[in-house]
Amino acid sequence: MIAPATFIAIYFVVWWTCLFIVLPFGVHNQVDAGEIVPGTDPGAPVKPMWWARVLWTTLLSIPVTALLLWAISADWLQEYWR
Repeated sequence: MIAPATFIAIYFVVWWTCLFIVLPFGVHNQVDAGEIVPGTDPGAPVKPMWWARVLWTTLLSIPVTALLLWAISADWLQEYWR
């Protein structure tokens, strides 16, 4: 059995890793939109859709965390976990 603090730490790391996986999908920058706001970087996203990215990150991180915890509890990662 994994301690609650360990579970939270693992989920935290997996969630942030999944966020960096999800971030580049569906990004449209100002150059693609044809509207560059003066004083901003042309590569800045037009609509970042943060709540959608947080939702997709959470949906992706739950099964990844479950798979990782299963691998740890099934002794697949025990020799590397110490």
